[in-house]
Amino acid sequence: MTSTAQKASLLPFLIITFIYFLVGFLTTVNEQLQAPLQFTFLQHAGKLKNTLTTLISFFFFLGYLINGTLGSKWVNSFGYKKTILRGLLFMISGLFTYLLSSLVGHRYPDISVHHGDASIPSGFFIFLLGSYLMGTAAAIIQVVVNPYVASYELPGTQPVQRLNITTAINSIGTTSAPFFVTAIIFSGISIENIQIQQLILPFILIICCIVLVYFVTNKLHIPDIVNTRASAGEKLERSIWSFRHFALGVLAIFFYVGTEVAIGANINLHAFELMRGGTPITFFGKTDMVFGNIDLGIHALLSTLYWGGFLVGRSISSFFSHISARAQLTTTTLLAALLAIISMITQNLWYLVAIGLLHSSMWSCIYSLAIKGLNKYTSKASGVFISAVFGGAVFTLIQGGLADLLGSWRWTWSLTVLCELLMLYYALYGSRIRGKDLITA
Repeated sequence: MTSTAQKASLLPFLIITFIYFLVGFLTTVNEQLQAPLQFTFLQHAGKLKNTLTTLISFFFFLGYLINGTLGSKWVNSFGYKKTILRGLLFMISGLFTYLLSSLVGHRYPDISVHHGDASIPSGFFIFLLGSYLMGTAAAIIQVVVNPYVASYELPGTQPVQRLNITTAINSIGTTSAPFFVTAIIFSGISIENIQIQQLILPFILIICCIVLVYFVTNKLHIPDIVNTRASAGEKLERSIWSFRHFALGVLAIFFYVGTEVAIGANINLHAFELMRGGTPITFFGKTDMVFGNIDLGIHALLSTLYWGGFLVGRSISSFFSHISARAQLTTTTLLAALLAIISMITQNLWYLVAIGLLHSSMWSCIYSLAIKGLNKYTSKASGVFISAVFGGAVFTLIQGGLADLLGSWRWTWSLTVLCELLMLYYALYGSRIRGKDLITA
């Protein structure tokens, strides 16, 4: 293959990967706004403070549950490029809703909903709608990214490698997002002193960026991939749920995203609880991250290094061309469960941070095992698969509720242990393809 041909074949892969970077970045921005919005919108939320805060992640992933299959229908009807453009439009609408939330919260702070001793400003509910729209955008885009990358043949690579490469770039977005929130959006101001109006200008700039990406993508050529989606009007003979390794893969990804997101979203809240209780989080003996007059925050460092572990792990695992997805998943789930147990016993959050390194390749492993051999069922499977990302909403919210119920975040990480063990089962047994599930044509 000539160098020109190589560049031409690589371009669609790079385009899809860059858009996936944006999804990772904005997903984590949404999560990292939980703690700041708790101090701004939910100061008077009473005993419901943690539960209401985790609703931000809940509504984001509700978009996955409701609209994941919508994305797969669009892929079958309109193709990959038109579907990803629709996803970008949802992203722009979600950002506009965030902007509206900030404006309402700033100008009309006294318009609130009251429940018992809790008082919740109306701007908070508008933000929840924005989270739902952003989750819908991420779901639709991921319906395109996952099968496209897994099926787009690059010389010398296998599907799990390509997925690890793309998700590694996605991790650059998730890694940079926590410090973007603390240092750029809130200008390094201590979290107790932030103001809701500080969100307005950053959201305007992000909207402009995504609008530009939309118009550039619309002008570029993103070819469809044969044998990954049903033809227009073609009826599939089997239910996608009849493939056992796929159905169990959907459950595995539900538990995976549940614990992945719960750690990234809630570790900050646990850190604040420890600090208020007189147990500061230290990093090489330091209890703060102040540079000049900018407070970057230890809480932001926890999330940054957790998501940074994804970047490092995915970069490393992209070279594992001879290690099977099943072997990778077995090893990482065992180690992650062990680290979660140690963290609860010692109350050391850095063990939870280390789980990011292990979580890094789990998505690629589960996805590649779940869609293996599905052929024309692949795009439909991807939509259903993406809906299982709703686990990020369920477990984040359950954990917040448990923290309110137990009065502490400490033992709520038992949910992580449970999720890791269920994924281990999928790696060892559930991912094996039955003979009757092999498609020969």
